[in-house]
Amino acid sequence: MYLNIILSLLLTISALFGLPDKLSRVADEEPAFKGGQKSLKTFIDNNLIYPEFSKENCLQGTIQVSFKLNKEGRIYNSGIHKGFGIDLDMEALRIVRLTSGKWIMPANHDTLISLVLPINFALRDFKCEQRSKDEINAAINAYQARLGLNNAIFNFYDKKDQGIYDQADEARIIALKSQLGYDEKFIDRLFKQAQRKSKQEDREGACEDAQMIRRLGSSKSAAMIDQNCK
Repeated sequence: MYLNIILSLLLTISALFGLPDKLSRVADEEPAFKGGQKSLKTFIDNNLIYPEFSKENCLQGTIQVSFKLNKEGRIYNSGIHKGFGIDLDMEALRIVRLTSGKWIMPANHDTLISLVLPINFALRDFKCEQRSKDEINAAINAYQARLGLNNAIFNFYDKKDQGIYDQADEARIIALKSQLGYDEKFIDRLFKQAQRKSKQEDREGACEDAQMIRRLGSSKSAAMIDQNCK
């Protein structure tokens, strides 16, 4: 409270006596994306990859991502501030991390302060207005249940790579992949997504997709992993 009173008095004195306006900038300056808000929106629009599960199930909304910036405008300590617990969260987090190094930093910025950036996901021409709230909630629950099934598949192929798997389980895993839609078309789409992320210079995101392809029992991404993900 006393600090605010002192600052207010100093700003009043500055206005009365024509002193430099540096004091007001101390209170108002915040990190800014290079090129301003319009450039930030363009960057997000150009790089955002709408997650497949959410697109197919009409899941949309705004995800809030928190992060901190160091003196060079690079992001650290990023995480989901408010999300839905689905693939939209991970894409919002990826997009925010892509902005690392693209921020103009005021000299007085406290690098320990967390900032929050909202990332909006909206589907047009998908007839999503026909989806009820119950259907949307069911899709979110289905996604979260799907994570456990994914782990069963991943663990099987991890063990198969190590030569310690039970061959009798393979038919069950293949049936589970079919149930979840993890066919060759899905693998192809995921591989193209990895390539797109690589072009965005998002090595981490590209490698995550490439490793998922491997952990689904496909060798399609083997060369990408050998070249970029070691």
